[in-house]
Amino acid sequence: MKNQLCESFGFEHPIVLAPMAGVVSPELVAAVSNSGGLGLAPLWRFSVDDLRKYIHDIKALTDRPFGVNLNLEHPSEAQLDACLEEGVAVISLFWGRPGNLIARAKAGNAKVIYSAGDAQAAKHAADLGADAICAQGWEAGGHVFGKVATMPLIPSIVDAIGPSIPVIAAGGIADGRGLAAALALGASAAWIGTRFLAAEEAWTHPDYLQHLFIASENDTEYCENLFDIGWPDAPHRALKNSTIELWDKAGRPSSGSRPSEHEVLAVTDTQKEIVRYQSVSPHRNLTGSIEALSMWSGQGVSMVKRSQPAADIVREIVADARQVISKLPTV
Repeated sequence: MKNQLCESFGFEHPIVLAPMAGVVSPELVAAVSNSGGLGLAPLWRFSVDDLRKYIHDIKALTDRPFGVNLNLEHPSEAQLDACLEEGVAVISLFWGRPGNLIARAKAGNAKVIYSAGDAQAAKHAADLGADAICAQGWEAGGHVFGKVATMPLIPSIVDAIGPSIPVIAAGGIADGRGLAAALALGASAAWIGTRFLAAEEAWTHPDYLQHLFIASENDTEYCENLFDIGWPDAPHRALKNSTIELWDKAGRPSSGSRPSEHEVLAVTDTQKEIVRYQSVSPHRNLTGSIEALSMWSGQGVSMVKRSQPAADIVREIVADARQVISKLPTV
């Protein structure tokens, strides 16, 4: 299933690991890349020294291309420079205008993926030289930039930027049927997050996993600004839980007026306290009321039923997509 995107970026299968902060381990990034996909590491919250260590950890596990994700709401110049000095092949940028970072990354011989929630933002990044666009639909879990669903968004962005720049589809894709549909709409790959929360290499907390396994497509909630992400106007999607129910019953008040705002729900292995409404991916080093935390999830969660090695997830999605495509009726 190689195509222009795969050839240009140096990977085999049209699957990109969504950079899910807090649960994506170096082992998961490497496993996805080793299996022929493209692993992305969410390192925008890391210091330069910690970022370099994480990159070194990935390099110890794979010699395949991988990427680093940076958040444009935060100063990223030092992190970008460190990535380029370490020879990171792909830079993923999201949430904000890219400014000169696309040009800086390309000057450092990296490929650039820019995440966009509408065609206008995609066209702007493409005009600045982005090598690929991640078209993130409203169905996606975690931080959700736009309000357009994946199915209409993909062709809109494909048409806006033209055939020379590949599009990666994100939002609600968790199996081979979704990958096949994305390819039919003009995308060159699928950007997959929720399914990889169940990868054995992920740092996902077991309680979080169990809630994912029993969730249906109706069990996520899109919130304009519930969990305290750390920057303004940051909508997000997570599994419905007791915190969302508590907030909803109170009339969805704004920050400062939400019930039980300072209640400690969990602690880390270093005894750092996690309070209600705090944005934190429930990772395996937490103890406490995991269910009440921000359990990020996309609407494709109903297709996540068991833990698997990341390589098996990649192989299964690709095999199922090929089967779906082979069975499509000819016109």
